[in-house]
Amino acid sequence: MKLYYGATSPYVRKVVVAAIECGLYDRIERDETFPWDAKTPYGAVNPIGKVPALVTDEGQLLYDSPVIVEYLDSLHEGPKLIPRDGKERFETLRVSALADGMMDAVILLYNERVRRPKELHWEFWDNRMRNTVARSLDALNVDADTFDPERADVAQISAACGVGWIAFRKDVLGIDWRDGRPVLSDWFDTFSKRHSMLESTPQTS
Repeated sequence: MKLYYGATSPYVRKVVVAAIECGLYDRIERDETFPWDAKTPYGAVNPIGKVPALVTDEGQLLYDSPVIVEYLDSLHEGPKLIPRDGKERFETLRVSALADGMMDAVILLYNERVRRPKELHWEFWDNRMRNTVARSLDALNVDADTFDPERADVAQISAACGVGWIAFRKDVLGIDWRDGRPVLSDWFDTFSKRHSMLESTPQTS
């Protein structure tokens, strides 16, 4: 398999954590790309222009982290990251979608502050994204009461990668995600000690 990735993307980290948890990471070749480069040919790989994208051993192209994680989860016989059916499946997918939506908002906020010219900065948009992130963190603080950091699933992986990216970009974002969220904080501190999280920690860029 071949993974097109960005070194600091939380969505890529989500896939990497999932691959490690599924025991598949050693089977994946990595190809670093920077989608923001105007000259990148990556658009021919993924027309959406986002990372990650995965080429399977059969040559099938998959993109968007939820699809890639579900594919990886289908390749192993160990404990599944996504329950197969029932209420537990949809609850896991709901929390994962919540965390992904938070990641969407926080990346839009980051891009607003870093990539948009200051004279075009839109305070309304900034505040809207901050409110979305705050509401999402509050919801995850409630959901974290049901998390089991000793057993990884896609909900916890998504939440951990999203929260981890907020912490990683704190100097730019100025978001204290721990404030008023003790349950989420305690869970994150434990889950972050997993081998998959330690191996995928983003580096400053």
